[in-house]
Amino acid sequence: MVIRVASVVDNKPFPTLYWLVDAALCLHIDRLEAAGWIARLQARVDHSVLLQNEMEQDHARYKCERERYLLPEEVLLLTSQNMRQALEERGIGGITGPHRIRCLHTWYAAHLVTPNTIGRLVDQLLAESEYLAPD
Repeated sequence: MVIRVASVVDNKPFPTLYWLVDAALCLHIDRLEAAGWIARLQARVDHSVLLQNEMEQDHARYKCERERYLLPEEVLLLTSQNMRQALEERGIGGITGPHRIRCLHTWYAAHLVTPNTIGRLVDQLLAESEYLAPD
């Protein structure tokens, strides 16, 4: 359902560590996004200090996971090219704003590896959503 992507691609930082590849699940999440759920969930986050704090913790865990997978030669390359900051500043899905959602796919891919706040909310939507009728 999820693949892990290298954090350095073509000698450049690539901050999205996990990629959702399951076609059916991608379609379901596409439908949630098309139905406006990014904006709805973002509104929830904007009004909840608890969700914001949880998201900050999710990003911090994700950054640690990504750091563990970096090879020594990748660290050397990124450091020598002054590109290390691109990974240090970006969390789930390459997001720099710790309280922004931007893409449900990247949050959910990360959630399937290490549970996170937005992934839990997406789980609820997937379980209850009228947009997920059988194809």
